[in-house]
Amino acid sequence: MYSILALCLLLCAIPAQALERFDFSAPLMFTTFRISVHADTKAEAEAAADAAFKRIAALNAVFSDYEPNSELMQLCNTGPSKPFKASADLLDVVSRALELSRLTEGAFDITCGNLSHLWRRTKRTHKLPPADRLQQALAATDWRAVQLDAKAQTLTLLKSGMLLDLGGIAKGYAADAGLKVLRERGLTRALVMAGGDIAIGDPPPGEDAWDIKLRQFTHATPEEDLVTVHLHNCGVSTSGDLYQFTEIDGKRYSHIVSPKTGMGLRERIACSVIAPDCTTSDALATAMCVLGRERGEKAAAQVKGVTTRFAEQAR
Repeated sequence: MYSILALCLLLCAIPAQALERFDFSAPLMFTTFRISVHADTKAEAEAAADAAFKRIAALNAVFSDYEPNSELMQLCNTGPSKPFKASADLLDVVSRALELSRLTEGAFDITCGNLSHLWRRTKRTHKLPPADRLQQALAATDWRAVQLDAKAQTLTLLKSGMLLDLGGIAKGYAADAGLKVLRERGLTRALVMAGGDIAIGDPPPGEDAWDIKLRQFTHATPEEDLVTVHLHNCGVSTSGDLYQFTEIDGKRYSHIVSPKTGMGLRERIACSVIAPDCTTSDALATAMCVLGRERGEKAAAQVKGVTTRFAEQAR
């Protein structure tokens, strides 16, 4: 027995082969997805990253509201009150979105597609949406008018002219999906970045966390405006309008649109959200900006494992 114990101790004392870090990137979903992963070999890491990027590209074909033949657009074109047989991914992301809409009392609302289209035009033309079209878009925005039947695997839009926009949750969901692919291949010490959304796995070898740099939005120079947080096995997202906005007639409007008013936010606000997964952090980061600090913190407190970091500036 003692010799077996001694052998076990000897084997444990032999250092495992050091894992090497590899980094990859790919343009997907109108942003750059980046993967950092620790693996034994470059070939192993490269194959896993390629599989993760392919999974993300497949999700874009489901979620995009820019691609006319995406599954999302097929749903929107089905017509009101007609059940649409949806894929597991579309059902999952819509289910998560509706749950977060309830939590935020509609501050996060994927049925804002008509509003999104109006404000994309506003960004190009620097002209506010016409009042009548704004009212029509608001009338078609209502997360409660999305019916999900998990047993039948169908989605039904109950309002005429309703358009969905998954832009506030799709990148976080895709980052989670990419990280899952890496984990399934045995590469758990990894993270997947999608712009301001990061899905974080096990920490790097010899470390207890990843060093993640977040914008504080307190300085004009990005390099002087970073704070480092130490995270693992979670998601983190940052959303805000301190730098992404449009000026019209001397007034400042954010790229973040309130589903309640149909207008771009006027307040200068940003928020980073740390959550159990990146799907949640992505959606909540946008919702926190719409809600503001007081209401946002109250809503976020209802979700286990969620913390928020707000940054606000005067108008």
